[in-house]
Amino acid sequence: MMPDTLILSAPAKLNLFLHILGRRNDGYHELQTLFQLLDIGDVITLRASDKPYILLANDVLNIAPEDNLAVRAAHLLRDTTRSKRGCHIQIDKKLPIGAGLGGGSSDAATTLVGLNALWNCNLCTAELAALGARLGADVPVFVYGYSALAEGIGERLRPITLPTPWYLVVTPPVQISTAEIFSHPELTRNSPPLKMCALDVELFKSADAFRNDCQSIVEQLYNEVSEALEWLKSYAKPHMTGTGASVYCSFESQSVAERILGQVPSEWQAFVSRGVNRSPLFQQLSK
Repeated sequence: MMPDTLILSAPAKLNLFLHILGRRNDGYHELQTLFQLLDIGDVITLRASDKPYILLANDVLNIAPEDNLAVRAAHLLRDTTRSKRGCHIQIDKKLPIGAGLGGGSSDAATTLVGLNALWNCNLCTAELAALGARLGADVPVFVYGYSALAEGIGERLRPITLPTPWYLVVTPPVQISTAEIFSHPELTRNSPPLKMCALDVELFKSADAFRNDCQSIVEQLYNEVSEALEWLKSYAKPHMTGTGASVYCSFESQSVAERILGQVPSEWQAFVSRGVNRSPLFQQLSK
């Protein structure tokens, strides 16, 4: 029997590369990106209720409840399935906002997947991912729960098995608007498409495919991100995820990553996490 309360992970993601191929007529951009999930993230507690109210149980960094993606996901699922049930949502926010780690999108995906189980909606994963795409381009990868290659606006996904290194993720104290970066007139929008069906990770590493087309604009606009990238260069080759502000380096050893974590300047948030190929959310639900 399904319990009436679930405590679930909403893992972070990194974009190992992010290429912008062009702008579509609807204003969105055609992308190619490689998502790797992490073993760290927010924690979502969902408590089902027979009363028809969707309530956010705690304040989340001054985001209005109606703007919170998890709350919006709950309303969208209930409206789509015509469920008469409600829920309380509590978010233990561990990931910084506006950092390119997918925190809000992952919260929404975990809410969709968790409430689909609690409310007995019986939507399949593809149906949940389609709902998620209406909330944000990054939501489907968290609904499917695999590290994946993505095309389109990020909704066309192909699971991929990646190495699972340790990442040091550093976030300077700025929040970056994705809309601001994607609307910038100097943004690269003509990267040649990769042949994703035959992607060879090592080949593209040597061919400098592991780049982020948003990074130069973000560094131009946000000196804090540029400073964090420059600091990390002393230890490994740094990258930026999404539209920032988080930047990261990969390491084979947890101990090395933890040692460098201890040297991160105090004005930056930072954590060490391992890359994973399967979201911990689904291991939790299977139990």
